[in-house]
Amino acid sequence: MTDKLIQKIEGSYPFLSICRYADNEYIGIIMNQDKNIITMYDYGMILNEELKRKFLELGEIWWWESNRNIPINIFLKQDWGIFKPCMRSFISKNATILCGPGPSINDLAATTKKRKSIILVKRID
Repeated sequence: MTDKLIQKIEGSYPFLSICRYADNEYIGIIMNQDKNIITMYDYGMILNEELKRKFLELGEIWWWESNRNIPINIFLKQDWGIFKPCMRSFISKNATILCGPGPSINDLAATTKKRKSIILVKRID
């Protein structure tokens, strides 16, 4: 894939990721990435033009309306179910993400809010 094409995809569809695995390149939305497996919804597996359009529309909704750390299948649970047959899994050590986001459920659990405690001391003059 050329750098020009990658830049065009990043500019027009920032929610799409390009992944290289076993000398093949896949374009889609990464559902989850961890140290063992990358799970991706493959845009190339969608044969229907209407479903391709819906895939891009829902991807855009996820990108602009979520915090981008929540996987798309969790954020758009009911609407996204039709793309389950388009799921691919890759072994992480053999796959390379060329561009795009790679959300991880592990990161979601790790981001917790830290609580601050404030102690009020009465000043005596």
